[in-house]
Amino acid sequence: MEKSRPLWDNPVQFVFACISYAVGLGNVWRFPYLCQMYGGGGFLIPYFIMLIVEGMPLLYLELAVGQRMRQGSIGAWKIISPYLCGVGVASVVVSFFLSMYYNVINAWAFWYLFHSFQDPLPWATCPLNSNRTGYEEECEKSSSTQYFWYRQTLNISPSLETSGAVQWEQALCLTLAWLVVYLCILRGTESTGKVVYVTASLPYCVLIIYLIRGLTLHGAVNGLIYMFTPKLEQLSNPKAWISAATQIFFSLGLGFGSLIAFASYNEPSNNCERHAIIVSLINSTTSIFASIVTFSIYGFKATFNYESCINRVILLLLNAFELEEGSLTADNLNEMKDYLMATHPEEYAQLLPQLKNCSLEAELDTAVQGTGLAFIVYSEAIKNMEVPQLYSVLYFVMLLMLGIGSMLGNTAAILTPLTDSKLIASRFPKEVISGVVCFINCIIGLIFTMEAGNYWFNIFNDYAATLSLLLIVLVETIAVCYIYGLRRFEKDLHTMTGRKPNWYWKVMWAFASPLLIISLFIFYLTDYILTGTLQYQAWDAMQGQLVTEDYPGYALAVIGLLVASSTMCIPLGALVTFVWKRLKRERVSTVA
Repeated sequence: MEKSRPLWDNPVQFVFACISYAVGLGNVWRFPYLCQMYGGGGFLIPYFIMLIVEGMPLLYLELAVGQRMRQGSIGAWKIISPYLCGVGVASVVVSFFLSMYYNVINAWAFWYLFHSFQDPLPWATCPLNSNRTGYEEECEKSSSTQYFWYRQTLNISPSLETSGAVQWEQALCLTLAWLVVYLCILRGTESTGKVVYVTASLPYCVLIIYLIRGLTLHGAVNGLIYMFTPKLEQLSNPKAWISAATQIFFSLGLGFGSLIAFASYNEPSNNCERHAIIVSLINSTTSIFASIVTFSIYGFKATFNYESCINRVILLLLNAFELEEGSLTADNLNEMKDYLMATHPEEYAQLLPQLKNCSLEAELDTAVQGTGLAFIVYSEAIKNMEVPQLYSVLYFVMLLMLGIGSMLGNTAAILTPLTDSKLIASRFPKEVISGVVCFINCIIGLIFTMEAGNYWFNIFNDYAATLSLLLIVLVETIAVCYIYGLRRFEKDLHTMTGRKPNWYWKVMWAFASPLLIISLFIFYLTDYILTGTLQYQAWDAMQGQLVTEDYPGYALAVIGLLVASSTMCIPLGALVTFVWKRLKRERVSTVA
């Protein structure tokens, strides 16, 4: 008799869990960057095409596999074919890598949240130097928000080779982040199901508050015009289409095994087709919604910087040429500069190196993504708002909810195959298994709290999952359509939900999605090969800016291991199964 499997309390709880997992930090800090880089509103065209061709079909496929097989990733693919057990193992390995570094973002969010209650905010101004005669030189050369991030938060080393010590403040924040995750997953779906209501809904409440505030900020319109003005010439840029496909792929969390794990706790009759459409549309709509909020704040920041630049130039010219107060304004600045250059050429030439070329367009064109957008650009905009402490607390609580929601999915991808294993589940209770996984991740994660930790974070973020996930999902799609059989899978869906998938789903699964994944895989392989020596951005304290450095040999070896350790699971799993079956057959024939 099959052991009773835990279930979600209702279908809504399952949808909330999927939304909490899929809607993550990438919606806030990656999608706006891609809009900025690839044609503003025009980027939505390739984005929604990729959603239809790739996003919804693959999401539906993973949910249907999990719901039909009622197992985690390892068990589900083993049922489809014993030779595919390595696919599930690869998903678990990738999810383990992701959990190791992803929770560090939550640790940083806790750090910023704790500092958000100070007045003034600690990143609002540069700290005084040791002599208290001026500001810290590193801060003056960069900015107060960059200084707080790179020096006071990360205490970053000048390069990857200088590892430095573990930062105990960040280590404590990481421990807290893992403690929160452990409490959320302690009793499986019973506890996770309650938490997802908060982690899925609270970010929307904060985004709505930020939208209302953002639209009332001075210069917000400049950011929104910049976002929604389509640059249709970018549609001929292959990278725009590649970026759209990649964003859809990773934003929905395909290939990690989390969606299969969540769907395995569904009632067999659950309408997974409808839920796949709902989750994918909510995920994409959230990306656009978050972009409107981001660009309104981005417009405010750009306008503030532009006007501050103009005011500094005006003050410089007024003092240098002893002009009357009010004679120089933003409107007549260019005319007056031409006049002064013509009438006082020598004095103007001496002053020229100090005169910055202020441009609103240049400010808006400055593209930032990832932690730079989340912890530098946003914090810079927040410090210039009224009641900055309130908006800072709201923002970092939102980041925490998004981060914790994604972590629930990541840990489910690891824990579900472990709790499905009779060997492990019969010896250890669920709470112990969850605790051991969290503890191991937390200990390994201390690497990312060292002075060179941010460099290792970027290595894991850039290389731990990209190629591996593409290969995993490609094998998943081929396995369902051509090994398990599309007709057989169609009958399973009809048995579960009472309806067969229409021609759209079948065409996408069998042809369009696999071809698209192969194209992405070839693009990334080619890109890695053509790039030559891999490089990273290191923080130069003397210059107060990022500089490009080559990765050392041992870092390249780690990158190779990250990619190989997950991708090699697929052929190794098939090879081990083949050898095991061969030995078993020989043993049987020997006995006979």
